[in-house]
Amino acid sequence: MIESKIYIGLNDVTTNTQLFESEKYIRVLRSVCYSYNVPFSFNVQEGGYIYENGDYARETSLVLTLIDAEKTVVDDIARDLCAFFHQESVLVTESQIQAHFIHETLE
Repeated sequence: MIESKIYIGLNDVTTNTQLFESEKYIRVLRSVCYSYNVPFSFNVQEGGYIYENGDYARETSLVLTLIDAEKTVVDDIARDLCAFFHQESVLVTESQIQAHFIHETLE
C-alpha cells in the first residue's frame, strides 16, 4: 500500500498571512475529500516555509493523509487545495507502507 501525504500551508501566498481561522480551512479540506470520495485523516501542525523569492514564513499547516488512493486522485486533490488555499505550492510525499485492517466484535 502507498501512504500519500499532502502538506498545505495556510498563509496566503500574496499577503504571507493566514486570512481565515484554521477551522474554515479544515472544513474546505473535508469537503474536498468528501467530493473525491476518499477516506482520509489530517493533522494540524506548525512549521516554516521558504518562498521561491527567499522570504521565510512561519505558518500553520494541514497534513492530509490518504492511504492507497490513486496517484491521479492524490494529485487532483493537491491541485485543488493549492488553488483553494491560494498557495505557492503544496508538498506531496509517498511512502510504501505495510498495513492491514483489524475487524473485531464483542460477543
